[in-house]
Amino acid sequence: MNDAVPPKAWLTALLLCCFAGGFGAHRFYVGRIGTGVAQLVTLGGCGVWLLIDLVMILRGTFTDAQGRPLQKS
Repeated sequence: MNDAVPPKAWLTALLLCCFAGGFGAHRFYVGRIGTGVAQLVTLGGCGVWLLIDLVMILRGTFTDAQGRPLQKS
């Protein structure tokens, strides 16, 4: 784990998921580049993957690339 990189913001991830989630923007933001590309190519898994990510972000179980929960401020 790289503690020099601060945790990603919950609100930013939520907004990116809501407005650009079909393009995987929230996944790129948290550092999950591979799955971000997969979401970009499949347009959020035809919406299903996007919906699952949205629920995970709202519940607080979505993590960044280092496995840390998103920071609520």
